Amino acid sequence: MIENKIEQLQTAVLIAVDTGEYDVEISLDELEELAKTAGAQVLARVTQKRPGFDPATCIGGGRLEEAAEFCKNNNVDLVIFDHELTAGQIRNIEKIVDRAVIDRTMLILDIFAQRAVTSEGKLQVELAQLRYRLPRLMGMGGALSRLGGGIGTRGPGETKLESDRRHIRRRISALQDQLEQLEKRRGLLRARRKKDGVTTVAIVGYTNVGKSTLLNTLTDAGVLAQDKLFATLDPTSRALQLPDGRSVMLVDTVGFVRRLPHHLVEAFKSTLEEAVSADLLWCVCDISADEADEQIAVTRKLMQELGVQDTPMLTVLNKCDRVSEAPLAISDSTAIISAKTGFGIDALLHKTAKALTPSQHRLSLLIPYEKTGLINEILEKGKVFSQEYVEEGTKIDALVENKILYKVAQYKI
Repeated sequence: MIENKIEQLQTAVLIAVDTGEYDVEISLDELEELAKTAGAQVLARVTQKRPGFDPATCIGGGRLEEAAEFCKNNNVDLVIFDHELTAGQIRNIEKIVDRAVIDRTMLILDIFAQRAVTSEGKLQVELAQLRYRLPRLMGMGGALSRLGGGIGTRGPGETKLESDRRHIRRRISALQDQLEQLEKRRGLLRARRKKDGVTTVAIVGYTNVGKSTLLNTLTDAGVLAQDKLFATLDPTSRALQLPDGRSVMLVDTVGFVRRLPHHLVEAFKSTLEEAVSADLLWCVCDISADEADEQIAVTRKLMQELGVQDTPMLTVLNKCDRVSEAPLAISDSTAIISAKTGFGIDALLHKTAKALTPSQHRLSLLIPYEKTGLINEILEKGKVFSQEYVEEGTKIDALVENKILYKVAQYKI
């Protein structure tokens, strides 16, 4: 007997209310990608133009009845709303559609639960799930029992929902304490990096634009790089050498999506804090996507929310191998690349070196033998690429820290 280990996809219907606040079709395209990433097959999309959300069911009763009929006739497992739902709305909608109901945020949290790898990432997922679900427990009982471990219930927070609210609040408090300790430890590591003069470049941007592929191309980091949303949740750091000889720390971060709820940004501060403390940001976008401009706008807005609008930023237009025509005018603050093929990587690195305030300078020096101790000083924070012993002293090609430039200025060749 051959055991079939292929997990059956859950079937889903997507529902959105068009109030004119944003492009609903584009938002639903993204919601469908999120659903696929979570393991659902989308059978239909339901939209309705309304001046505002129905306080009881989000969408109008008549349209919801139509959706319920479709679910019944097509054995749909799950109904996913493109808006945050209250406990009362979840309860009311479930009564009408007779199916499990989740919203956009619950779907994103479910994907986070699948993607978290490190212990800290898992703690953050659990905390975000519990915080979000606590005020909605009354409305979610049916959804959880119907799903039985499906989309919307995955992750460490799942089993806690059967406990009473007091226990959940205690768990939230314990998680916050654990994450605070980890945050302090990370803060000390960052302070150490700053003290040691380590320059950090953070890769930020929309989800699924190729940030992890870029990190792998540059550093052989071995980071999961898939054509899926939120393939990276935990921050990954690798050393990278720039053309001027400087080494920088390159950090990959979690991707963004449209209308990412603020409390989710809060929950994943560990990966985003690397962006906050970075010396330079690479804002990566998918140049082949129709909404490339919006991807950049979303990223810049979230960076502003995190208080890093003054940090220097390079806009990196990735996936140029997928477009027939590339922009002709590229400024010093923009680079066009293909992380997959390697096109434009050299130009990106040169622009990165130019954008970073140099803390070191590369010089050719002739150090007299009686001043050989200077070479050891250079090596403390800098680097010697080559050295040659000549009659007058030691000839070196070196990266010299600004602080000791005055000591070696007279020995420049």
